[in-house]
Amino acid sequence: MSDKKSFTLTDNQSGKSFELPVMESAVGPDVVDVRKFYADTDHFTYDPGFTSTGSCESKISFIDGDKGILQHRGYSIEDLAENCDFMEVAYLLLKGELPNMEEKSKFENDITMHTMVHEQLHKFFDGFRRDAHPMAIMVGVVGALSAFYHDSLDINDPHHRMVSSYRLIAKMPTIAAWAYKYSVGQPFMYPRNDLRYAEDFLHMMFATPCEEYKVNPVLAKAMDRILILHADHEQNASTSTVRLAGSSGANPFACIAAGIACLWGPAHGGANEAVLNMLQEIGTADRVGEFVAKAKDKNDPFRLMGFGHRVYKNFDPRAKIMAKTCHEVLGELGIKDEPLLDIAMQLEKIALEDDYFIEKKLYPNVDFYSGIILKAMGIPTSMFTVLFALARTTGWIAQWQEMIEDPSQRIGRPRQLYTGDVDRKFVPLHQR
Repeated sequence: MSDKKSFTLTDNQSGKSFELPVMESAVGPDVVDVRKFYADTDHFTYDPGFTSTGSCESKISFIDGDKGILQHRGYSIEDLAENCDFMEVAYLLLKGELPNMEEKSKFENDITMHTMVHEQLHKFFDGFRRDAHPMAIMVGVVGALSAFYHDSLDINDPHHRMVSSYRLIAKMPTIAAWAYKYSVGQPFMYPRNDLRYAEDFLHMMFATPCEEYKVNPVLAKAMDRILILHADHEQNASTSTVRLAGSSGANPFACIAAGIACLWGPAHGGANEAVLNMLQEIGTADRVGEFVAKAKDKNDPFRLMGFGHRVYKNFDPRAKIMAKTCHEVLGELGIKDEPLLDIAMQLEKIALEDDYFIEKKLYPNVDFYSGIILKAMGIPTSMFTVLFALARTTGWIAQWQEMIEDPSQRIGRPRQLYTGDVDRKFVPLHQR
């Protein structure tokens, strides 16, 4: 008898049994290997949304939703957000280890040298309407990068993969900031090599050629932390999309564009935008109690956005860090009479003290606080998901790279349970 863990599945009609081996994880749930299930049984497994299916093996990120744990390469998100900057975390996700001083300096320099985009790409923006959603621009422009950088499209060449990875991380802030500038009719600001990653992005967002703009260091630190907290999050919808697109051999620019398209969905990347829309619906702080009561009423369709999380059943470990950052930003900007922020702070207080929220573990999540921070910094809600894409690009690239280097990876091909018509008799057009 084998010492290895396994499950035995029995066909109750035929009496036949099938052994399904178990693959052990370093931490978290083990997985039942069903790769040979169809060949052995002539049956598929059925799992809409893949919520009980492990689609890949990965060493990048780990989540324990019950315990409120998020780790990147074994490091807790709390330690990384408190002690690292975004470039260190990007290096960790891509390389597997935190960099030393020399490695970090070289990595930052390499990224900085790729922040400019091809000048002809400038003209792509003119093809969009001024009122185009910035995410529509991001999908189009990022996908178009493959038309400009032919020297890094061989996914089987490690050097090509590295160059394309660096280009995507470096150029994403430039493209994102230009999407904003285009929407408001302001001149594009080019990246500056003397500024750090988050600083450079804020400078391209808010500077104009007519006057000097200095980036507030508190806001730059807050933006850097937002990028860290959104850098990767295991096999979520957009990451799975990147992996699925990459499994066909598509170039990395196309894969990341696919991830951006998936992230655009309101059920995924639009959560912090939904928080602001909710605050606007509430309107004034004196109506918070009314809307909390509506949220508690099972028969009322109103839902509080930014509370609880699909994966984190206890608390979102990123939220505590973001809450601290939120109060730092509001304090730095001296914001005391912004109605939406007053509503948000009152909601936060209720959620942390009210028995209903505590019993159901409906704590404020990372989207609740990030939306407030971005609003306070003057970033429009239409740009919120763009910033999510900017941060998540590093995680997507690390996941894509890991998939390409995995010899067991095959082109993604989910199967289905077909319930449509069968063997219908064809009727010629003139007889229908």
